[in-house]
Amino acid sequence: MSDFKDDLIKKLDEGIGRWKRETLPKSLKRFPERKNRFTTLSGIEVNHFYTPLDIRDFDYFKKLGLPGEYPFTRGIHSTMYRGRLWTMRMFSGYGTAEDTNKRLKFLVEHGETGLSLAFDYPTLLGIDSDDPLAHGEVGVTGVAVDTLKDMEIIFDGIDLGEVTTNMTINPPAPILYSMYLAVAEKQGVSMDRIGGTTQNDPLKEFIAQKSYIFPPEAAVKIAMDLVEYSVRHTPRWNPISISGYHIREAGSTAVQELAFTLADGIAYVRHLIDRGLDVDSFAYRLSFFFDSHINFFEEIAKFRAARRMWAKIMKEWFNAKKERSLWMRFHTQTAGVSLTAQQPYNNIVRTAIEALAAVLGGTQSLHTNALDEPFRVPSEFAAKIALRTQQIIAYETGVADVVDPLAGSYFVEWLTDKMEEEAWRYIERIERMGGMVEAVRKGYPQKELTEASYRFQREVEEGIRKIVGVNIFVEEDDEEVRNVPLLDIDPNEVEARQKERLKKVRESRDNSRVEAALKNLRSGARKGENIVPYILEAVKAYASEGEIMNVLKEVYGVWTEPIIY
Repeated sequence: MSDFKDDLIKKLDEGIGRWKRETLPKSLKRFPERKNRFTTLSGIEVNHFYTPLDIRDFDYFKKLGLPGEYPFTRGIHSTMYRGRLWTMRMFSGYGTAEDTNKRLKFLVEHGETGLSLAFDYPTLLGIDSDDPLAHGEVGVTGVAVDTLKDMEIIFDGIDLGEVTTNMTINPPAPILYSMYLAVAEKQGVSMDRIGGTTQNDPLKEFIAQKSYIFPPEAAVKIAMDLVEYSVRHTPRWNPISISGYHIREAGSTAVQELAFTLADGIAYVRHLIDRGLDVDSFAYRLSFFFDSHINFFEEIAKFRAARRMWAKIMKEWFNAKKERSLWMRFHTQTAGVSLTAQQPYNNIVRTAIEALAAVLGGTQSLHTNALDEPFRVPSEFAAKIALRTQQIIAYETGVADVVDPLAGSYFVEWLTDKMEEEAWRYIERIERMGGMVEAVRKGYPQKELTEASYRFQREVEEGIRKIVGVNIFVEEDDEEVRNVPLLDIDPNEVEARQKERLKKVRESRDNSRVEAALKNLRSGARKGENIVPYILEAVKAYASEGEIMNVLKEVYGVWTEPIIY
């Protein structure tokens, strides 16, 4: 069924035919088109313009609907930003716990409405700061967290009953989550008041970020332990953020990001149902995380398609009954890979455009990258500009006053349909392989990302894809680079301070209590039990992250990625 009348379609068909024969040739003779491919970053070819002919089978209520109603293409809330603006959640964390506590308070003082923690690479990999493998990396790309003591300092003076906190952590997610619970308990905040998110998405680690530790099946089991525990004990917490962001940053197209993220989500839902959980008991706590790249309309279409597809999956594949179970709630971050070290102040413009796309696409929370991120962790100067970018969009542009303002655009609706169509092809292929865990074992998404990344890089080097300051409008003497005020971090000093604190914690804690907690964890893990209660017990005894992870490695093993040709 089409919402367009036959006589309109006929007139358009005739009119476009005449336009191609008469109007277009005259224009091309005077103004030849630029010699480049007119495609999105996913390689989708883009026409001169769009009309109802391009969406002739468009069914308004099937494809679009009304805001806050199935299929949620226009947004999960009927009023969207007219009722409540998106959460402005800047990625924070560097150096020691004291450094990060200072940065969190700085951003809150300047209008941030949600906290977001970045951890250093040793923390992401579950090793302590005094591990030889951690040397040179402590506190560099995020904050170093070894024990509950670090988490106590990070949130010193911050009421965990009044803020929500996103934590970008994956294999050790149950440990950092348990630390957060323990800090809240010390503050007198009950579990039912704690709000926030743990990324806790193991499959995307194998596909993209590569900070995996355990084999795929064990990694998913541990992640689902956290989801199950959280649903039962911390009802305001999002225990998993199914992340397309890292998939995109690793070189995927927008279509691949969309497809692989949803395929990961499907795998997690199946695992939880296999545990005996009713889909409506946990689906409303699942959240997502997407990249907002520089190809403006493609990103908007991606977000709209994602909501529509997820609603269909939950309703038709998993028979979810509650409306909230059909919602796709997602956080967005502007594209780190779109930032350039060349002419870095251009990054402010890129970030603003990407943030606007996220808002027009209906995100629930947003992180805007800072102009200096190609070099290191953002300075206060750069972080504040990134935050002000969101605030200007929210309070000055008027784009937050109308729900899904681009709905009905022939191009946007066509591109939304196209993104969905291409993403379904990937998902169907993954389903034929036996699902995402099996696809990861076979290296299918990894191979797709590698090929997409190579194609893009080749197009940049050949000048097919234009990047200002990189392969067009290049400046040999880039004065901007020399003048960017960068955050000064002394990694040797940070590492020394962190190792000293860890040493003091180990000397002052009750080590018999630590040993007993680790023994209980080992036993519970071997029996296949939910390990979160055991981890919480160990964390409260001030066991270190590395000590806890070593027990889990002993039980579950360590994953070595197979070589894929």
